[in-house]
Amino acid sequence: MVAVFALVFVPQQNEKYYDLCGALGFLSTTFVSLYYPSLKAKFLDGIPGPLPALSSFAPRQLLLSAALGIWTARLGSFLALRAVKAGGDSRFDEIKTQPAKFTGAWLAQATWVSLVGLPVYLCNTLQPAYLHPSLTPRDYASIALFASSFLFEVIADRQKSAWRRAKDRKEHDERFITSGLWSISRHPNYVGEVGIWTGIWALSTISLQTAAFSRSTVALAALSPLFTWFLTRNFMARIVRFRVFLPLNVQETRSLAMIPNGCIIRGTFSGS
Repeated sequence: MVAVFALVFVPQQNEKYYDLCGALGFLSTTFVSLYYPSLKAKFLDGIPGPLPALSSFAPRQLLLSAALGIWTARLGSFLALRAVKAGGDSRFDEIKTQPAKFTGAWLAQATWVSLVGLPVYLCNTLQPAYLHPSLTPRDYASIALFASSFLFEVIADRQKSAWRRAKDRKEHDERFITSGLWSISRHPNYVGEVGIWTGIWALSTISLQTAAFSRSTVALAALSPLFTWFLTRNFMARIVRFRVFLPLNVQETRSLAMIPNGCIIRGTFSGS
């Protein structure tokens, strides 16, 4: 899917649908991982038949797919609509006129989609449903971690948006937000983001520890929260070090962001 978007939009130097591509990448990969046996039988083996009902899947598969879908729908819709309304995305002003670099930005997104969604995709490949163990207290704790982290992130984002609107109305002149969740963490949205993917990974682990997978599969799936942590921890720290040199009118960049060295990050960055 990413390659198709790149083929269409790189020649047009059009970055407005970059984030939409990421969201669709997560959703389509989740769908294919869940329905792959049926899709293979239908389109490759020529065996007719409807797609299986959702009730035919294991509860853990449905919970993981729903968690990823909820996260993607919230973030993807926000970013895509913002880019369309703004008429573009300033992140790509320098590279969109350079086809090789612009293509690299699109393809790097495919790597991000693949790694971060790995626990969901792997768990969905375990079929039929009876191969999945029943839900345990560990699963419910994982769901609680996901839900609380998602709520934490949503609240942090809303507080930052309200702070930004108030600043635009000249109601305060604070350089950094220090109220609400932002009083206890410099980047509470990143805390929530890492918690979300840690919860999703933890929810997948019981199924990934069955005999159908190798012993290393759980560790492989852990690349999801680790990669998320690595990106937010390292690349956001780099950006924060340079914030003081930015002009006062730099606009907020809230995105699945492509920074100059070609690495994707997700976050809130406000030049104040």
